[in-house]
Amino acid sequence: MNKFLVSSSLTMLALALSNDVCADELLELQKDPTQWVSPTGDYANLRHSALKKITTENVGKLVVDWQFSTGVLRGHEGAPLVIHNIKIPAEEKDGVVVKQAYTTDVMYLHTPFPNVVYALDLKDRDHKIIWKYAPQQDASVIPVMCCDTVNRGLAYGDGKIFLAQADTTLVALDAATGASSGATKDKPIWSVKFGDPSKGETSTAAPHIFKDKVVVGNAGGEYGVRGQISAYEIKTGRLIWRGYSTGPDSDTLIDPEKTTHLGKPVGKDSGINSWQGDQWKLGGGTTWGWYSYDPELNLIYYGTGNPSTWNPLQRPGDNRWSMTLWARDLDTGKARWLYQTTPHDQWDYDAVNELLLVDQEIGGKKVKTAVHFDRNGFGYTLDRVNGDLLVAEKFDPAVNWATRIDMDKSSKTYGRPILDERFSPEKNGEDVTTQGACPTTLGSKDEQPASYDPNTGLFLVPTNHVCMDFEPFRVSYSAGQPYVGASVEMFPADRDKGQTHTGNFIAWDARKGKIVWSNKEQFSAWSGAVSTDGGVTFYGTLEGYLKAVDTKTGKELYKHKTPSGIIGNVITYEVEGKQYVAVLSGVGGWAGIGLAAGLTKSNDGLGAVGNYRSLSNYTALGGVLTVFSIRE
Repeated sequence: MNKFLVSSSLTMLALALSNDVCADELLELQKDPTQWVSPTGDYANLRHSALKKITTENVGKLVVDWQFSTGVLRGHEGAPLVIHNIKIPAEEKDGVVVKQAYTTDVMYLHTPFPNVVYALDLKDRDHKIIWKYAPQQDASVIPVMCCDTVNRGLAYGDGKIFLAQADTTLVALDAATGASSGATKDKPIWSVKFGDPSKGETSTAAPHIFKDKVVVGNAGGEYGVRGQISAYEIKTGRLIWRGYSTGPDSDTLIDPEKTTHLGKPVGKDSGINSWQGDQWKLGGGTTWGWYSYDPELNLIYYGTGNPSTWNPLQRPGDNRWSMTLWARDLDTGKARWLYQTTPHDQWDYDAVNELLLVDQEIGGKKVKTAVHFDRNGFGYTLDRVNGDLLVAEKFDPAVNWATRIDMDKSSKTYGRPILDERFSPEKNGEDVTTQGACPTTLGSKDEQPASYDPNTGLFLVPTNHVCMDFEPFRVSYSAGQPYVGASVEMFPADRDKGQTHTGNFIAWDARKGKIVWSNKEQFSAWSGAVSTDGGVTFYGTLEGYLKAVDTKTGKELYKHKTPSGIIGNVITYEVEGKQYVAVLSGVGGWAGIGLAAGLTKSNDGLGAVGNYRSLSNYTALGGVLTVFSIRE
């Protein structure tokens, strides 16, 4: 055989083996419930833990075990990672070993801008800081970050910690030292740039590790940014593929004959022909939510955000493929199927919320499903193999912009929402206020992730219960300047009934599309949930409470007020045989932007400030990690 072919074959085999090692490493780590190894707990975005030392019987004995201040005052979204058996190298000074090498369990913690990363020793009594990474970013990125300077978390793989900084720099840090071998402090192993903040492109999402790739997306739909998702090689940072949300097939990585929408081929350049002129170039569809992955199908799943501008009269057509759920091949980025939840969006109902990958029995047979709670207020259950739409029902009864989703496959409007034109800003016209549209722009659920409990078959979902008055107006595009084109006022969904609560925490049956139980919350439930084999589900509230409820019934079993409002996602882990529950508090995000940024006008913060004005009576700024355990 030709020596070159032999050499090439061996190289390819080595790469394949290396890739398998990466895949096996993370898959194996996910099977260990004592760790929390990815932003959402696992590839499937289930946010469920098999730990069961904390139960419905003893959860009332939870106490604060320890706390850690991040030193940052803006909104703290996302969650820490917990990785066991990290080998910390010896420390030398002037050629002399001053500290021996050791192995320990490590918590990796992140902050909003400036995106500081901490590695904390979980076996050390004082939870000593092993290393700290403090990136130097230009503060000019702050004004172009929509809805607070949040960051939704870190990723782990191949012995590295990955951070997507606000300025669209993706960095790989050594998990043991925070830097590359022999490098100075704050020097990443590698870094790449995947956006341009001068045009309004920023980063708020957590990167995700799938097999041998790091997947990351962009934010900035309110600045006319064109959405894209990118996959990088985990070892080197080399760009493997990039798929845009809008544009020609060569950009979107859509095959016009093989990529389907509700079972039918999408046709040539579908990312252009539903836009007027070149509006697709400012099309939005950014990808700042969560991503999931099915190793058997080798498909990744995610959603895209709103089209730009918010004024629907300036962009006629369905505006594909904003507001869309995507299934892409992990290795090539090629789109397998798509489903647009809100064609020609008129309300800013981003579809970026997570897809939870669950095998369920539907119609008497086992189906590989993807479950998605959309900002538009409908809970969708789809066949994740082919994108077939199985269930679509309202998960907040206040939803009124559409009466239903057409589920008749023989209908011309199959899969589309049937609109109530009373709540259509386009129908009512520019400079006219559409009153009482539900939900508001922040949706019946925003990025705050749900959990799936396999023991009950229930999805545990933090939701918003908020409506709005919406007035679109004409706006011109200028790179790096807001490209919104609408004014919004938000208010409680049931204010006409004398009720003021603006959130619910619900249990959802995704096979039937039904709410099983629902707990009212004074403010939107803006924290990610985690369910456990102990029969307990945890979540946080904007006032700052960590709450524990019985997964089956919703009965509140425990609550404790942390130092600030919680918009972070609860996790649970175990160290040396003891189970802990941890959550970041630090009020902010879209719901808390008034507090976080000192805004006072009711329609500031894209309409959120007025609705959450009273939040200042219950909590204040401050980033703190709080860790709980059972009192012994």
